[in-house]
Amino acid sequence: MTRRLAEVAKKVGVSEATVSRVLNGKPGVSEVTRQSVLAALDVLGYERPTQLRGDRARLVGLVLPELQNPIFPAFAEVIGGALAQMGLTPVLCTQTKGGVSEADYVALLLQQQVSGVVFAGGLYAQADAEHGHYRLLADRNIPVVLVNAGIGQLGFPGVSCDDAVAVEQAWRHLTSLGHERIGLVLGPGGHMPSARKLAAARAVADDLPDEFVAQAIFSIEGGQAAASRLIDRGVTGIVCASDPLALGAIRAARRKGLGVPSQVSVIGYDDSALMSCTEPPLTTVRQPIEAMGRAAVELLNAQISGLSVQAEELLFEPELVVRASTAQAPQG
Repeated sequence: MTRRLAEVAKKVGVSEATVSRVLNGKPGVSEVTRQSVLAALDVLGYERPTQLRGDRARLVGLVLPELQNPIFPAFAEVIGGALAQMGLTPVLCTQTKGGVSEADYVALLLQQQVSGVVFAGGLYAQADAEHGHYRLLADRNIPVVLVNAGIGQLGFPGVSCDDAVAVEQAWRHLTSLGHERIGLVLGPGGHMPSARKLAAARAVADDLPDEFVAQAIFSIEGGQAAASRLIDRGVTGIVCASDPLALGAIRAARRKGLGVPSQVSVIGYDDSALMSCTEPPLTTVRQPIEAMGRAAVELLNAQISGLSVQAEELLFEPELVVRASTAQAPQG
């Protein structure tokens, strides 16, 4: 802060006290000087204080990895609506394969002088990904909120569905149905929510062989390939880290001539749109999207308003939704 005051004061040719008065919205500074200080901030690459950004201060970036998984449009709807109620305008940034990256979007949002950014399902959740753009936001003191588990050292507040409780609910449901050979289909290596789910499964299971754990990209095809391997190894129940992975697991079972749920039971995660309309309707663990989305916006708005917000993670309780993709374990 002291360095910023000194550099801006030198650039404009005024005292550091004058720069401080401008940045804090204090009276006693001419309009010409005020505009010169703000222009110097822009030229030197410093972020204007929120209250001095004009209409652009009402913009908030909402960065999503994709829209094909129904969970992300669901989060966008809740978060976008909550932002609008607070007089903030969401700027939707969706990554595409071979297109604009998350880092590119962050650079664009900084150029637009947004007041804050909400990330849902971004690279912060992947331990081996590039995280430099997050540090850039932190260095600029841009308010940020993360949705669902990320790596630990970024220093941003977040809201997450409790992955450990989710897996425990799913696991106990399958064991209550007599399943003893239960497998996991998780996201790729280094994916933090998947790592939490694996740790929870190892804690709740009497024994979880490594061969009953499969990793996949988050897609129906990824789920099909991973579940196919698990079925070949004799599992009768499969817990998946997303609903699309679970739909892939159902397809894998059917391609092998097996019935769902008569021979293989499948549980998803999210309870995203239309999961009650699949064949069979999918048993899944529901994320409380409405509560999580609103909490994320409240955390962001508190930061924008200048309040101190701890870099902590709020954990929300999931709910097992039992439908027709799970049944008693096959006999024999």
